[in-house]
Parts: sequence; C-alpha cells; structure tokens
Amino acid sequence: MALIEPSDEQRHTPDEQVELWNESYYLDWFTDDLSLGGYVRIGLYPNLDRVWYWACLVGEGRPLVTVIDHDVSMPTSGQSLELRHDGLWADHTVETPNEHMSANLEAFGLVLEDPADVYRSSEPKGDRVPFGFELDWETDRGGYMWPPVTPRYEIPCRVSGLVMVGDERIEVQGWGQRDHSWGAARDWWSNKWVWTAGRLGDGTRFHGVGGFFDDADWGVGYRLDPESTEFAESDEVPVEYAEGRDRLPTSTRIAHTGLDLQVTPLAFSPVGLFHPHSGALARFPRALARFENSDGRSGGGWIEWNQPPE
Repeated sequence: MALIEPSDEQRHTPDEQVELWNESYYLDWFTDDLSLGGYVRIGLYPNLDRVWYWACLVGEGRPLVTVIDHDVSMPTSGQSLELRHDGLWADHTVETPNEHMSANLEAFGLVLEDPADVYRSSEPKGDRVPFGFELDWETDRGGYMWPPVTPRYEIPCRVSGLVMVGDERIEVQGWGQRDHSWGAARDWWSNKWVWTAGRLGDGTRFHGVGGFFDDADWGVGYRLDPESTEFAESDEVPVEYAEGRDRLPTSTRIAHTGLDLQVTPLAFSPVGLFHPHSGALARFPRALARFENSDGRSGGGWIEWNQPPE
C-alpha cells in the first residue's frame, strides 16, 4: 500500500480538457449510539467554475436537515477550501496533514420530513433553519491510500465538536471517516457503486466500495483491526441490496477482508443529481447505518448507493 504524502492533502491541478473533472473532500461522523450523524462534501468542479457543497444532520426520529448547493463559486485562491455563497459560509482546513482536519459551517438548512423530496426538484421546498457546525476529524491510527486505479485515500477518524441547528446546540464526540479524491470525471449518470465506511464496537475500522459491475465483484476494501496500524486489503467486494420506495435501499450486504456485513439504514440524507445539460436525474441516497458482522459484532457508519437514471 502506498503512503499518503502530505502534499496529497492539498488541492490538485485539473485537466482542462475534461469538463466534469472533479476533486472531492468528504467528511462524515456518527455517535456511538447511532442517534445522530452527519456528513460534509466539497465537490470542486473547476472547469465549471462551481463547487457542489453538501452538509447534513440526521438522526432516528428527527427530520433531515440538509444543505445542498450546486452553485457555489470556486474558492478565491488555489489552495483554499473556504466557500461563500448566498446564506452560506464554510471553511475546511487541513490542520496537520494525515492527522487532523477541521470543518466549519454557517448556513441555513432545509428541513425535510421526507428525505426523498430532494428527488422531486433541483430546488426542493421546505422550512429553513439556521444550521452550522465546528467539527474536528483526528486520525484513528492511520490512513489508507487506494490502489492505483484512481487517486484517492480514506482516513478513519475520531470526531469532536459542536453542531448548531435552530436553538439547539449539540456536543459531538464520535467517530467518522474522511476521504479525498481527484483526477477523474465522476459520471454519476452512468456509473453505479456502493460505498461504506464505519467502525465496529470493538474498534475495528472498515471501508468497502463495490457494486460497479453486474458480472464481477471487483472493488476496494480495507479492515483495520483494534490496536493495529496495518490495513488488511481486498479487491473483491461483493454487494447485494434491496430497494424500497423512491429507490431508497432497505438493506445491503457487503463483504470484504473477512468481514460479512449486513447494513441497515437508520436515517437518510440523499442528494438528487440533475445533469448540467440533459437534466437527467441520478439518485444518490446516503444513510447513517447500523453494520452487523456475521460473527455477531456490530457498529455504525455511513453508506451510499449511486443510482444512475433507469
């Protein structure tokens, strides 16, 4: 496994010939009891001069609070991750490469009782509420550089800080994952996949992505055992899942590196991806989820399913 270099944490030079060349920073979190979770994604599209920004707060028994803005201007400097748009300020800083990243937000979140409303329109309707956070992701033992199919790394983390929604202030002490990818056009409207990352109760960290092909189980997976700094790897990641209403998945099975995980979505924060030219809708459900391994161990994390137009 290649090492993550400090320079990998920085932004990268785009290929100007690829319109949808994309660089993505992603960070998620969840509490031990899985009562709350959230994620942030900064999707840089320099050839469109735009950033796709997503952030959310989810929890069982509470409505989704989400920020989905696909019209944010690019940062003003080449290495900045500070974003400004109408009613939105967000900043993201690699405090110490490979060890610590912070994310901050001041915005207005859309409150949705039905998360699938994001699929009805590129501008879903609902009440808006002040929403923000001050969160820190600190590396849990080490980071995982993907094999050389695409430049990407994943880092399991401890997460702490504060989330504000309306008059509510929520202290966060939990777990999460962050990742960074660059160098390719991400075709949401043609390619499918299932991505997962989480932590079992004994401290085992895991990440797996698969479901790219109907006739092959190729994927990328890691397992980081408790107290270990060595990643077990796999390039076979079989995936099975069932869909419910609005194509929101109801259950998923994903296996790799000796793990056989049954995944139960607890709270959804999906995104509707409308093609910039054709308007075609790719559905991108994401969920805070419970993970149960075949040996009885269980834990939590996040799962996503990219669903191109049928």
